[in-house]
Amino acid sequence: MIEELLPESVVAVESYGDDGAEGTTLYPEEQALLTRAVAKRRREFTAVRGCARRAMEKLGVAPAPILPGERGAPQWPAGVIGSMTHCEGYTAAAVARATDLASLGIDAEPHLVLPDGVLDAVALPAEVDRLGSLGVRIPDVHWDRLLFSAKESVYKAWFPLTAKWLDFSEADIDIFVDPGAGVHALSGRLRAKLLVPGPLVGGDRLGIFDGRWTVQRGLVTTAVTVPHA
Repeated sequence: MIEELLPESVVAVESYGDDGAEGTTLYPEEQALLTRAVAKRRREFTAVRGCARRAMEKLGVAPAPILPGERGAPQWPAGVIGSMTHCEGYTAAAVARATDLASLGIDAEPHLVLPDGVLDAVALPAEVDRLGSLGVRIPDVHWDRLLFSAKESVYKAWFPLTAKWLDFSEADIDIFVDPGAGVHALSGRLRAKLLVPGPLVGGDRLGIFDGRWTVQRGLVTTAVTVPHA
């Protein structure tokens, strides 16, 4: 699912259930982060790194430990950019060469309504209004969860370029549906207008992040890519 949301320069690998953890050996530096982790956390941590290693291999990059850096952002080998995500029953990683893209972010969520109070905490009034319109058109999609996922992908693409926090209220996201999208695999694009000064990429300050989304197999997945200027 993730791969269909990304340009050809990006390599993505995903796994379902615990498949990603099978056959994945963690580096000692990674193992050290899990000394007090519960079994669920260990499986997710291992599975998503299994996806990342396979994606790096497909990209022609030697395997390496992937350690969390500032605010938990994964630290990729020199010359590589990437993003990882996991939710119940699903893990994915996407990587690209830094010469091909400036940044990227991916996110996956269960296709379920957000818990009470979360939408109020993450959405702008204009976003809530647009979600209402989308819900009238296509009521089978949990648009609140899709917006949440999109905000996560925007942040994951933002942080490597700025090393700064981006609040949910600092990006206004518009969601569009692909013409002819089917009932069982809805898809579309998203556009995030940054409400704070955007990152400098190639000397240009960006004010817009673009991405894509899909809803299928009980999951919402989103991806945002930032090209070089």
